[in-house]
Amino acid sequence: MNLPLIPALQELSDSLLLQKKIRVFILREDLIHPHISGNKWRKLYYNIQAAKSKGVKKIITFGGAYSNHIAATAAAGQEFGFKTLGFIRGEEQLPLNSTLSYAKGCGMELRYLSRSDYRLKEKSEFLQSLLDNEKDYYLIPEGGTNELAVKGCEEILINLSIDFDYVCCACGTGGTISGIINSLKSHQRAIGFPALKGAGFLKEDIGKYVCNSQWELNLDYHFGGYAKVKPELINFMNSFKTKHQIPLDPIYTGKMLFGLWNLIEKDYFRAGSTIVAVHTGGLQGIDGMNDRLKNKGLQIL
Repeated sequence: MNLPLIPALQELSDSLLLQKKIRVFILREDLIHPHISGNKWRKLYYNIQAAKSKGVKKIITFGGAYSNHIAATAAAGQEFGFKTLGFIRGEEQLPLNSTLSYAKGCGMELRYLSRSDYRLKEKSEFLQSLLDNEKDYYLIPEGGTNELAVKGCEEILINLSIDFDYVCCACGTGGTISGIINSLKSHQRAIGFPALKGAGFLKEDIGKYVCNSQWELNLDYHFGGYAKVKPELINFMNSFKTKHQIPLDPIYTGKMLFGLWNLIEKDYFRAGSTIVAVHTGGLQGIDGMNDRLKNKGLQIL
């Protein structure tokens, strides 16, 4: 199971960056695999190897109805010969949205949990009740974050051909930024942009995995919470794609780059800084978001 492609590093050209004397590079992790892209490949890489070494036949995990992790796990199962089972938050709705249709098309079995039951998934007794009839499986948590996932994400920056001062990354469960933090050199700093409202708890979660203090979280660019968007975010994403030919997802990377751009405008970074922004993929979620945006007269390009 080798990394399919060394991700491209794309420098942005923009009048704001020239004015502020800032260089920004996009690390195109979204391009390393057509279906298991970005941080999802990194998180699954060592977990898939562990599942193979144990000789199990099935991978079981959890996620929401639009989850990048669910889609990527289903694709990984199909590609590497595992059955997959996804416990999905919420009641089944037919027809299935694009994410769940894709996962099912990859062979993933979908089982639905009410939101109240889903919140119990980390309780040992409830989890055991879900898995009582399952045998020969490998369990991956929601979002894919565990020690092996962090190990995979420590390799995100390994092939960079430039030095940099800051690396910016969107945050969900905190696994990706944890791996990035662990790979920093002494003069570098990581900034995480949580996609969830009230994500201060991530500081403790990330702290369990990291080995240095060269990082911070910026909680100002969640746009109302997970999977929530506003017209200014959609307009920014569409303008960014038109100008730089880079599509962004509305849940993670779009919000991170909106926040980064705003911080540059506010002179948060000193002149002469070099910044790497990690594109963590998630583009599969655009179709589902567009379905939800139609009633608002908005659309992601």
